[in-house]
Amino acid sequence: MAGLVRVDREKIVDGMYGLGWAAVKKLPEPVAAALGRTIADAVWRRRGKGVRRLEANLARVVPDASPQRLARLSRAGMRSYLRYWMESFRLPVWSEERRRNSFTPQDVHHLVDGLKSGRGVILALPHMANYDVAGVWVTTKLGVPFTTVAERLKPESLYDRFVAYREGLGMEVLPHSGGAAFGTLARRLRAGGLVCLVADRDLSSSGIEVKFFGEAAKMPAGPAMLAVRTGAMLLPVTLWYDKTRTLRGRVHPEIEVPETGTRAEKAAVMTQAMADAFASGIAEHPEDWHMLQRLWLADLEPREKPRQGAPEAGAEPPEAGPRTGTETS
Repeated sequence: MAGLVRVDREKIVDGMYGLGWAAVKKLPEPVAAALGRTIADAVWRRRGKGVRRLEANLARVVPDASPQRLARLSRAGMRSYLRYWMESFRLPVWSEERRRNSFTPQDVHHLVDGLKSGRGVILALPHMANYDVAGVWVTTKLGVPFTTVAERLKPESLYDRFVAYREGLGMEVLPHSGGAAFGTLARRLRAGGLVCLVADRDLSSSGIEVKFFGEAAKMPAGPAMLAVRTGAMLLPVTLWYDKTRTLRGRVHPEIEVPETGTRAEKAAVMTQAMADAFASGIAEHPEDWHMLQRLWLADLEPREKPRQGAPEAGAEPPEAGPRTGTETS
């Protein structure tokens, strides 16, 4: 019976996402945007586990915030999060001109210069704003394809749906399982390619402990280890929506590989620098950080402590759908 319930639930979830892609992309854009805000506000008022967790996480980011300000931030955060989904459902029907003008990044010269150098570039991002839109800007405006990693989902049809969606936007998508992704990413980088990875959460045994807003958390080792092993540039990126609701971003300076230490020690130093870059962007735009899961080690229950197996770099709660991440070796 439990198996049948699980199968039915998987079919329902897959059907809901299919309906989103089929229906939302046909709506006029103002209607889709209003629908996203309506859903976000309804979810926020219900104050389910995800909303409460988002508020608790934001309390770390803005420690002097009053309960009223935290409530305003979490409501804005849910609106930003649902905007991600509304845009993602509609991205396949955006014109090329819209894709090329959908994102305004600062300091993009770090990325352009890195690609010209032939070293390969790793873009590491937290769960902020809409990195699918930023990715489409890279593939259209810069004309640069890239490789990323997606968490395997159940049912398999839902995973296939997300892979097809991102591949249709010009991305190469590798499955987040089995440890094989790391080798493929390394080959792409050694060939001078671009790799984009969401990297602000990893509760596996291979995650690297960092100080994040003053407390211990874990982030994936993959971005730093790829840079150490391949010589590729590691560039953190943070994203946000400005007051006109235009997607903005910053490409942070390269995190260089330390000259001394073991590979693990070098990766630890680099991952802390990555966490610091993420923290600077999140502190400036906390309402666009979509972390609806437990992140800090102090918040984890015993059964949620870092575990053996593949890392979950960037995975979302089941009801949130798949995001991208990275494997470590």
